[in-house]
Amino acid sequence: MKKITITTQFSVFDSIEVLPEAIQSLMNQAIEVRKKAYAPYSKFRVGAAILLDNGKVVLGSNQENAAYPSGLCAERVAVFQAGAIYPEAKIVKMAITAASDTNPTQSPIPPCGACRQSLSEYEIKQESPIEIYFMGEVGEIYKSDSLKNLLPFMFDKNLL
Repeated sequence: MKKITITTQFSVFDSIEVLPEAIQSLMNQAIEVRKKAYAPYSKFRVGAAILLDNGKVVLGSNQENAAYPSGLCAERVAVFQAGAIYPEAKIVKMAITAASDTNPTQSPIPPCGACRQSLSEYEIKQESPIEIYFMGEVGEIYKSDSLKNLLPFMFDKNLL
């Protein structure tokens, strides 16, 4: 038997105020769209803001449904919208923030597994990494230089 070790590395920022100015703006847009999330069931609101290589910013918030599997996470709302409106653009950076209506979220909230898989499709397709910044409602922000850092064993078309 052989064992392998996988390590991941994140940059940690203490607050929004210490982020680079462009990322502060992106995260603030994610915070604003988070407030518009449709989350009557989970009471857990997520906002995502994507910066494209053409300079456009695309936003998404989670959209729930009484038939739970029919809802969609903020990250996928944003990435699918970017893919539909700007199919030739590359995703450069993504900011994600989450807040609960019932409990304070002070820890960084990463994308769920389904969102990681969806984002991996775009990172592989565009052949360049996507910087991902994520936070709770307040507190530290984690930065991942690539989705590969969050999903080291990416499933893609080459495995089909």
